[in-house]
Amino acid sequence: MMGIDVDVIFKIAGVGMAIALLHTVLEQMGKKEFAQWITLIGFIYILFMVASVISSLFQKIKDVFLFQS
Repeated sequence: MMGIDVDVIFKIAGVGMAIALLHTVLEQMGKKEFAQWITLIGFIYILFMVASVISSLFQKIKDVFLFQS
């Protein structure tokens, strides 16, 4: 049975909360463009984190099927 890596979920949640806080603060200061850039950069960072997790998952699946044949 594969264990779920909970650390990745907490990292994604932490980055999301930090980005949301920064976005709100920058919008309150009237810096909407910076807030949008911060949100975009945060989204891309989380996208790369998720992509690495999916890549690891596919590698494990590939290893399982190569082991069976």
